Parts: sequence; structure tokens; C-alpha cells
Amino acid sequence: MVEPAPGWMMALQLVREAGCGVPGLSLVVVTASELLAEHPGAGVVDNCGFADGVPRALRKSLSLPGMAAVKPRNYAVKPGQGQSGMGWRSGAALWSAARIGNNDPMTINLKTPDDLEKMRVAGRLAAEVLQVVAPHVKPGVTTEELDRICFEHIVNVQQAIPANVGYGGGHGRIPFPYTVCTSVNNVICHGMPSPGKLLKDGDILNIDVTVIKDGWHGDTSRMYFVGTPSVMAKRLVEVTREAMFRGIRAVKPGATLGDVGHAIQEYAESERFSVVREYCGHGIGKVYHDEPQVLHYGRPGDGVLLREGMTFTIEPMINEGSRHTRLLPDNWTVVTKDRKLSAQWEHTVAVTADGVEILTRLPGDDNDP
Repeated sequence: MVEPAPGWMMALQLVREAGCGVPGLSLVVVTASELLAEHPGAGVVDNCGFADGVPRALRKSLSLPGMAAVKPRNYAVKPGQGQSGMGWRSGAALWSAARIGNNDPMTINLKTPDDLEKMRVAGRLAAEVLQVVAPHVKPGVTTEELDRICFEHIVNVQQAIPANVGYGGGHGRIPFPYTVCTSVNNVICHGMPSPGKLLKDGDILNIDVTVIKDGWHGDTSRMYFVGTPSVMAKRLVEVTREAMFRGIRAVKPGATLGDVGHAIQEYAESERFSVVREYCGHGIGKVYHDEPQVLHYGRPGDGVLLREGMTFTIEPMINEGSRHTRLLPDNWTVVTKDRKLSAQWEHTVAVTADGVEILTRLPGDDNDP
């Protein structure tokens, strides 16, 4: 499940008042009221790449009236809760030049080898769920039936916990009541399974699952074709998969999250698709949605510096048409504003000494590089 980004309302209003554009992001300068009408959920959620309402990627390039001078802030990196000094020592400095100072420090829990082994177990279980449900993805099946299959496998076979059930709530929405998110066609993310949603030939479907095993989370998602997809749908799904893997290949010690986002954005846009910006990947471990937030666009060299032991999801949402989104009245389901197709793939990854390890991979699966 992706992490919701706060609205762009405040940042773009500041840009408009300053009379300037947004360098490098190709964002249209709009009023706050226009943006709020476009994104009904703007400004009501937090914790995805923002502090004081200003997007990370804007801070380095903008100097707006009334804003403090840009300066780097430290990120305190420490081993996971209850662990002893493995990985980076507590208080090690990790900083991003794209941050404004005077914010509470971001705490990123580095994982020990023992932690990573537990995350591998949870990750393999999550990947297994996507394999088990695959034969059932066919025309005439409801998304609620697919959810039931996933739930029963996690609980009865894996003896694990479906992390999504009861997750979230607040801000006018109920806790998520299902095991998986089922996002069909123009649904970008967080689609709710339903007994009334029958799959039909030509649909594309994303199933997003998170499994908790022994307190550790494994989070992954993949796309499925229902019957025979259109040429456009097939290309979108394939490009999105490759965009995810390009982001994964950019992960290594010394790289930044901006490098990861740039790799995804550059490829997706070169294929004439757009990258959703309101939702992002996230740190993960014993906490489901943890620091850091992982944007799927960006500039090389910007953002958090990657260190061995970090674990997070990379889960780009790529749209056939415009990148703009709309939140449905259930306050969970996010769809494309122009009603065109959207696709998403996701893996949980760990930064290793010499690169990256995919923790939610099963050999021979479609969700495998």
C-alpha cells in the first residue's frame, strides 16, 4: 500500500504569490482553490516528502519571500528499535540538500542482518500470495473473491497477519476493511475489493498485499492481465514494470532517493506516460509506513543519502494520460482524473553493501527482473 503525499496546495500557492514557476517539475502554477478542487484530499494527510507544506523537490530550487534560507538538516540514522549498535551508529549524520532547516529530524531505522532475514521471510510470503491468487484472475471473478483467496492463504496457510485489514482510518474515512487493494483499469491505488466488481476481458488489475510475519512487514504488488489486454494497456503495464526496476537498479550506498525517482521519471516520461506525484513509496520494517518517503520522480543527487541497512518500497504509479488524480468519496480509492488507465508495480528492497536486494521476489515469478 502506498503512502499518501500531502497536498501541493500550500507550495503552489507560495509559488504563485512569488510570481515564479516551478523549475524542472513542469508543474502548472494554479491557485490553492483550483488545486483543492482538483485533489479533494489535499492538505489532510501528511508524512510523504513534505515539511511545513513545501515539497522536498521545490525547496532547493525556490527562494520565496518569507521563507527561511535553505540549509541542510541532519537525518539521525539509528539501528532498529531494541537493537544494539549494528549498521550505522545512533546519531550518524544523514542529510539532504533539498531540506529546509528547523524541522524535527527524520529517524531512519537501519536493519541488522538478523532483521533482514526476518524481512526476507515476510517478503517471500507476500510474493507468494500474489502467485497463489494469479490463476484466479480471470473474467467473471469478483475482486471480493480474490480478496477472500488472499486472506485465507495468509491466515490459514502462512499463519501470518494481513496488514491492510483495519489499517488507517481517520480524516473522514473508515479503516481499510480488506486484505488486498484491487485497482482495476483507471484506479491508481487503494481500490477496494467488491462483490459487485466483476473482472472482464481486457481489464488490467493491480493487487497490492502486505503480510506481517513475526512483527515484520513484506509489501509488494503486481499487475495482471484479465484475458487479452489492449495494445496500450499491455505497453503501459510493461513500461511501469521496467520503470520500477530502473528505480531499483539505482539503489546503492551513496546514491540518493532523488537518483531513484529520476530513473523512474525519466524512463516513464520518455515513453510518453506520466508519473503520479501525490502518492509514494515508504520505509518499512516493523513499522508499515516508515521513513523515508520514496518519491517516484526527482533530480539526481537530491534527497536522502542511501546507506546499507535501509529498507523501503519502490512502487511507481504510471498513468496512460495525465498524472492528475481524484480521490473517490470512500476516501480510499484513487483514480485518474482523465479516466485513462493506470498501472503500478511494487517491491520492498534493502540497501546492501554493494547495491540492492529485492526482499519480495520469488524466482521465476513475473515480478522478477
